[in-house]
Amino acid sequence: MSNQNPFEQQPQDPNRAGPYGFTPMQSATPPRKTSAWLIVGLVTVPLLFMMCICAGLLLPAVQAAREAARRMSCSNNIKQIGLAMHNYHSTFQSLPPAYTVDANGKPLHSWRTLLLPYLEQQALYDRIDLSKPWDDPVNMQVSLTVVPTYSCPSSGELSNLTTYVAVVDAAGLMTGETAMSFSDATDGISNTLLIMETDPSLAVPWMSPQDVTANEFLNVSTAGRTGGHLGGAHILMGDGAVQFITDNADLNIRQEMLNRSDQE
Repeated sequence: MSNQNPFEQQPQDPNRAGPYGFTPMQSATPPRKTSAWLIVGLVTVPLLFMMCICAGLLLPAVQAAREAARRMSCSNNIKQIGLAMHNYHSTFQSLPPAYTVDANGKPLHSWRTLLLPYLEQQALYDRIDLSKPWDDPVNMQVSLTVVPTYSCPSSGELSNLTTYVAVVDAAGLMTGETAMSFSDATDGISNTLLIMETDPSLAVPWMSPQDVTANEFLNVSTAGRTGGHLGGAHILMGDGAVQFITDNADLNIRQEMLNRSDQE
């Protein structure tokens, strides 16, 4: 007689057939959930690709819009300079000279310095010792001051450098130390150049009696470009009008603008 306890639980044989004649199968390992990530990848990668393409297409348009805004701001600066020139002329019956000189004829200060009171910069003007050069230690702190009206937004960060210069020439309205009058422009002030915008590489400290020569205005190739904007630069005519002159403007046209009395 067997001593086996009928109620004792026997160990299960995994290969033993079940009561219904089949062997129970072990549960399979659940499949990895890769399908969802695959769908995300298939959607995200093309989306990112399309976003990059759109950004590349929009970037030139955004840059062009920003440059257009900078160019408009630059034009407004030159208009303010033109208005200051006319107010100066109304006060002294002449334009400011291109530069002031000492007893020995050495240039001291720029026309830009003389215009300060007419650009709402009277306080800054009062700090300048006009009897001493612009770069004298007594004037150094003022020379480093940023005058927003003299800063073209397309030239980069604000500084004491300016691209707004006169064309100093005996035939023009800015001849040097001698102050000219609008009445000297027998061609008419609307046809005569007063101020121009030069290339940022030629920028000068606004207090410095430095400008450009007629050759630099007439021959753009000497400076690479006329100004800091694509294709050309702003110029200020004697009547206060601001025009945009292209780099490829005819040499004769430039010469006629410069000369105040060529009857053209």
